[in-house]
Amino acid sequence: MINIMEEKYYSIDEVAELLKVAYLTVYRWIKAGKLEAVKAGKQYRITQVALDVFLTSDHNVKSKG
Repeated sequence: MINIMEEKYYSIDEVAELLKVAYLTVYRWIKAGKLEAVKAGKQYRITQVALDVFLTSDHNVKSKG
């Protein structure tokens, strides 16, 4: 029997709540290619891995200057 790991998926609302930002901010990150998401029907889903990559990258940090 094969043990398959379940991937955790978040909605835009859930990510916005976790990061304490607006829904539209998360949506814009997805559209800009800063946060990887999968479109399931009319909704986007963000994996835990994609969220971790986003949080550890400098994509979400505004450049100063």
